[in-house]
Amino acid sequence: MRLFLALCLCCVATYHCRAEEQPRASTEPLRVAIYDDVGGGGKGSANLERALTKEHGFATTRVKAADIRAGILDNFDVVIHPGGSGGGQGRTLGETGLTQERQFLRKGGGYVGICAGAYLASADYDWSLHVLDAKVLDRKHWARGFGDVELGLAQPGQQLFDVKSERLPVYYHQGPLLAPAGKEDIPDYEEVATFATEIAKNGAPEGVMKGCTALARGTFGAGRVFCVSPHPEKSENYDEAIRKIVRWAAKRE
Repeated sequence: MRLFLALCLCCVATYHCRAEEQPRASTEPLRVAIYDDVGGGGKGSANLERALTKEHGFATTRVKAADIRAGILDNFDVVIHPGGSGGGQGRTLGETGLTQERQFLRKGGGYVGICAGAYLASADYDWSLHVLDAKVLDRKHWARGFGDVELGLAQPGQQLFDVKSERLPVYYHQGPLLAPAGKEDIPDYEEVATFATEIAKNGAPEGVMKGCTALARGTFGAGRVFCVSPHPEKSENYDEAIRKIVRWAAKRE
């Protein structure tokens, strides 16, 4: 009798363990937390909400740094850090918030960083997350200007966005010029797109931006990280591209 009960308890425990490991059904809304606090949010959050609607299978919630520090990301599939100030976001999160985000990724969560959010994800600042094996080139001239640029899509980018064109126009506003950082404890990122044209204002030297990574994706723990230097949410006809990026981060391709 004792053996029978022990076997039953073992089966129940195994069932619960396997149930917790199962991914959420793809028919359920993809739960997206959008950072909306010091250093990010505002109009950028509104633009993201415009693309990530219920009709397209998303449920978005704006969250504060204090919410993240308190562990709210456990209730989401993806967190998005929009444009603004990477340093402002990182310092506002504090070490507790940064640790919560890393744990969220290690457990299988998704991260999307746009402009400032890409700075935040990099492995190049004391306030950054260090979840993408990327450094930022020409840090001195981060305020290099804004305007329209063209991206050169690598094969992964053409496949992800389902386009045949190798060039895509997009709005740029002082996002990071990414390059591999060579960190041994972070997996190498995959280059999705590079800058095919450049902006070099405010004393920024010419010839640096071209060829730098503009879109990068990688893994951290069991999670996924997607970083975008330019601003698709401020560009025309990019809503579906944003949805594809978020679905990739959530493993819902």
